Amino acid sequence: MESFPSKSDAAKPLGVPDRASDEPRLNGTEQRLGDKHGRLVSCPLDHLRPHPSYVRHHLTVPACQLSALVSSGDLAFQDPLLITRDRLILDGYARWELARKQGRPTLPCIEYDLTEAEALHCLLQRHRRSTGLNDFCRILLALDLEPLLKEKARANQQSGGLGKGLSKLTEASRVNVRSEIAAVAGVSVGNVAKVKDLKMTADPELQRALRDREISIHQAWLWRKLAPERQREELRLYRARKGIREYARARAFRHRRKSSPTVLDVGDLLKRLSGLESSELGSVGLLVIKGRDKCVFVTEGLLEALPPYQEAISTCMTEMG
Repeated sequence: MESFPSKSDAAKPLGVPDRASDEPRLNGTEQRLGDKHGRLVSCPLDHLRPHPSYVRHHLTVPACQLSALVSSGDLAFQDPLLITRDRLILDGYARWELARKQGRPTLPCIEYDLTEAEALHCLLQRHRRSTGLNDFCRILLALDLEPLLKEKARANQQSGGLGKGLSKLTEASRVNVRSEIAAVAGVSVGNVAKVKDLKMTADPELQRALRDREISIHQAWLWRKLAPERQREELRLYRARKGIREYARARAFRHRRKSSPTVLDVGDLLKRLSGLESSELGSVGLLVIKGRDKCVFVTEGLLEALPPYQEAISTCMTEMG
């Protein structure tokens, strides 16, 4: 995490660290977060809540992250969560989610006196690491600070004698606001502009794929002018091509190990497909690829639509690597 900027540091762009050391420092029952003092507390789980921006943008903890925590046992809860006095979570969403699933009554937390906007800054800084939120998610969160940054820029503009009485920002001020959003999110200014476009033009399914790290911001941005149904089709084809590439890599790996691939029961699959309602069957896409092998590729989404078959098929699915 980068250190949290103080309120008095008005001349410095938000999100810029005050010092090289960015870890909270322990002092008895207190820790420091930038220039903020924290207090170690034991907090009931039902008192803790995610930041409103985290909820607004439908952010969740990846399943793989929860699985990694489960394998750590009680060590997963050795480090305290970082929270505000209002019990907004700054860091520790995966630990909080796992504790809820396990029915734990309390968690150790370090409590800081922060406003909601300051908490959002801190959340973003804590989640820049590789295991944190991806670029798209951090930009979504940082854009929630845009009104506050615009107001700050407008106040600076008027105090400097420029555009007094005007509500519009100069182009220089608008560029500076975008730069500050990029700095807070730890991304390029260009990606901030692309995500602003995608918020307005991207189909909800495309936005979910961005949050889940399935596609890049640039790839989604290239599809932004397509109709929603075309965006979904492009995403479906992208997923299919990616799945085929993964299958090819796994098959090459198995070949090197001289192990034979597991074959699914295609007849049973066809029977299950025939049992779908016509409306459900009509939503199943068909993609033909070049190749000499006689193979049927099945997506996870289709398997989920066949609950009676899902359990049986999971025991014989080919391991990908």
